[in-house]
Amino acid sequence: MSGIGESAGPEAARQPGGQGGTGLPEGYAGQDGSLRSTLLDAALEVFAERGYTDAGLTEIAARSGIPVGSLFQHYGGKRGLYLALWEEFREEQERRTAATLTGERNRGVEDPVALFVAGARAYLEGAWDNRRLGSLLVEDDGPAGFDALRRQWDRVWVRRNARLLEIDERRRAGRVRVSVLTTVIGGTARELGDCGDETEAREIVDEVCGILIHLSAPPG
Repeated sequence: MSGIGESAGPEAARQPGGQGGTGLPEGYAGQDGSLRSTLLDAALEVFAERGYTDAGLTEIAARSGIPVGSLFQHYGGKRGLYLALWEEFREEQERRTAATLTGERNRGVEDPVALFVAGARAYLEGAWDNRRLGSLLVEDDGPAGFDALRRQWDRVWVRRNARLLEIDERRRAGRVRVSVLTTVIGGTARELGDCGDETEAREIVDEVCGILIHLSAPPG
């Protein structure tokens, strides 16, 4: 989950299922913000403590103070809550990286590698800030079909990174290079979830951004 470019746009719309391909119930988009936040905060707590498989809707409802019936109405059950958390994380990361890229371009930065690394830094800083949720979403314990959905978005993010770096994906060498870069960012985001403090996290981000500069440089 490491797309650096601007929002997925039309590619998101092409993903299967409602709500940009997440499979969320139709009522999710119009849900009251405070109710959604309360439910998702409670769901994150329970998922993080017990894992997806062992998490119970009754406990999530009890912690949120919202009846189980309302939970089903808005999310359709545990899977819908998990996917909604993923959607929140992904959208926040996209907003963060897009804002960074806009700021860099407004400052006159045009170099594709510089833009890519700036976006990568923003993404990784977001992964640190939202490490509890990010760590949950990379675990193998998720709802049925989530791995396939995550792989679909991984492919979208690789394409977006290729466009940002101005790399021709039709060439195998270019496709592999972008895949490696995207994998490095995703792996680093997972490592940040295990960091002991912010100083360590910043050191890792600085180190990886230096690596990305070298890996992103055109061959030759």
